[in-house]
Amino acid sequence: MPSRNLAALTLLALALFASLCGAEETSKQLKVVAFAQDTMGNDWRVAQVKEVEEALKGVPGVRFVYSDANGESARQIRNIEDFIYAGVDVLITSPRNAELMAPVIAKARAADIPVVLLSRTVAGADYTTFIHPDNRAIAAKAARFIAERLNGEGKILMLRHIPTTTPGMRRTEGFMEALKDYPGVEVVAMKVANSLRGEAIVQTEAALREGLAFDAIYAQSDSMAIGAIIALRKNGIDPSRLVITGIDYISEARELIRSGDLAASYVYPTAGREGAMAALDILAGRVVEREVVLDSTEVTIDNVERVAPIF
Repeated sequence: MPSRNLAALTLLALALFASLCGAEETSKQLKVVAFAQDTMGNDWRVAQVKEVEEALKGVPGVRFVYSDANGESARQIRNIEDFIYAGVDVLITSPRNAELMAPVIAKARAADIPVVLLSRTVAGADYTTFIHPDNRAIAAKAARFIAERLNGEGKILMLRHIPTTTPGMRRTEGFMEALKDYPGVEVVAMKVANSLRGEAIVQTEAALREGLAFDAIYAQSDSMAIGAIIALRKNGIDPSRLVITGIDYISEARELIRSGDLAASYVYPTAGREGAMAALDILAGRVVEREVVLDSTEVTIDNVERVAPIF
């Protein structure tokens, strides 16, 4: 469906709602919170949207809509432009490209639309609030965990999150910075798998075909860790013989930690509920914090039974 149709349908839905209620006052009071999501082809991203939707469900006078950019920065920009055109009251988004999307976020703010950024930010300061876990700190923890499990000697294959996103940048920078304390540990390859299981399978198999020797895999998301484990098994390699870490801590990661195939994962909340609460505060005229940093927990076999997955 063309993105311009989305704006038209949004406006039509709002007009229809007001008509059905039979009151002009209703259309004035109706507030729309719109989420321009990067992709609904990733379980974590779907969970993020659903968490916002669930938190806003049943709130009087508030309607929630979302768009799917199918993993394309240009489409996400167009979707945001559609929401600006539709005159939504609060825009929520998780920018796929920190640089390219800065102007359209600024455009929303120039139109007096508050912007709530979840998990990813943009270059510049034209947003209302940014809610996220600390990607640099998580990456540093992962680096130390792997290095210590390798006893200070070994080679790492890195599977990267989307490089144009701020988490993708910071999960790499934080990891490499922390590894400086372990001169015997090196990253032998960085392969972009965009936090997709299928791409992680392809990239891990490519590393094996290239003859790369590695003792650990630092996957910047659980989806990529799972893909790497699938690829290793397909090639007759026991994943438990390597030190493999992921980020997110979803249910599948919990099972893999229990089985010993995944050494660790790091809780990465979707921030969906917090984003919804921020939107409601904004609609109510309350001041929201400029930045909210969410807690993360390192999950290993030692505490896997005590920490609930994010979904």
